[in-house]
Amino acid sequence: ISGHHDMTCLLHEKPFAGVNGSGKHVNWSLSTDDGQNLLDPGKTPHENAQFLVFLCAIIKGVDEYPEMLRLSAANPGNDHRLGSQEAPPAIISIFLGDQLQDIFDQIEHGEATSSLQGGRMRVGVNTLPALKKDATDRNRTSPFAFTGNKFEFRSLGSQLNIACPNIMLNTIIADELEQFADELEGKEDFNGALNALIKRVIKEHKRIIFNGDGYADAWKAEAAKRGLTNLPTTVDALPHYTDEKNVKLFTKHKIYTEVEMQSRQDIILETYAKTINIEALTASDMVKRDILPAVSSYVAELASGVATKKAISDDIPCEAELDIIKRLSGLQDCAYKKLAALDNAIIGVKEVGEDPIEVATYYKDSVITAMTELRAVVDEMETLVSSDYWPYPSYGDLMFRV
Repeated sequence: ISGHHDMTCLLHEKPFAGVNGSGKHVNWSLSTDDGQNLLDPGKTPHENAQFLVFLCAIIKGVDEYPEMLRLSAANPGNDHRLGSQEAPPAIISIFLGDQLQDIFDQIEHGEATSSLQGGRMRVGVNTLPALKKDATDRNRTSPFAFTGNKFEFRSLGSQLNIACPNIMLNTIIADELEQFADELEGKEDFNGALNALIKRVIKEHKRIIFNGDGYADAWKAEAAKRGLTNLPTTVDALPHYTDEKNVKLFTKHKIYTEVEMQSRQDIILETYAKTINIEALTASDMVKRDILPAVSSYVAELASGVATKKAISDDIPCEAELDIIKRLSGLQDCAYKKLAALDNAIIGVKEVGEDPIEVATYYKDSVITAMTELRAVVDEMETLVSSDYWPYPSYGDLMFRV
């Protein structure tokens, strides 16, 4: 479609610094073979008990396997986007909303006997109260939010295939439901056992529930106190793919073998390293062949203008030109040094070895750092160079000019 309008569609999650990129959401729910939504709060005690069981299985599963959800949303582009006022943070948490949170608080401390005011539908086994149905959730800072009758996983990048997060979710929740079934089946006092299960799950896994602002620094500190994982980058997340508990989970259900999981981890890490390598080589080439020559040409024109003015009269002011020449010359030298540092970082990967985690870590810590430092200098030069000389479209051109 973009081609019909003489435009280009960019799938990179963060193509321009400071400008929102693109991402995906996965709307995930469970239903029976006859179409009954198992995450839709019902009107009878049986339906409400069913709803709470499946909800608790999800809460427990997300709390026990957050790394698998985080790494399912990991790629180099998405590392720039997560937690940047447009996508949820890298800390996996669950949003339930005030009313469900209130119900869960009551269950944890005894029997739920009341409900916050609002439109109502009955929830729970015989002792549970009415619950307001939440049609949607506007807390866009939550990575995994309950939105009335489904969950919305909001952390995916636009280039990512949704198969991976769905495989993760389906496997995790299948295992939790199997555990619940083993505990509940055959119980004489089924309702009593069910209530005890729900209460225990809420008490043991409530740390994963967070309804506040995921962007706030206070949440990062609170999440750390709760023991939640914070995996900001792909390289932080991917090594968890082959954690013992994760290998045990996926091999138990015959989703992957251990060899397949190791292979997938290695492939994603290798793709990460290759992507950063291409970006670094491209950045180096742009600066060498286009940006530094453009700055030199503009400085030369300014210097020629100053010389012309001085030839006419020493009294003609040249302060503006001289100041820009001085600033650009200093920045140009700085950019040249940063460029050399980037080139050395690219070459330096040869000394790292062949371990995929070590190579990817090197690119994250050394090459990306060098690119970022070079980028900062180039961005400053862009503000001083005439658009007639600057070799690439400016942000104004990209966003406001047709």
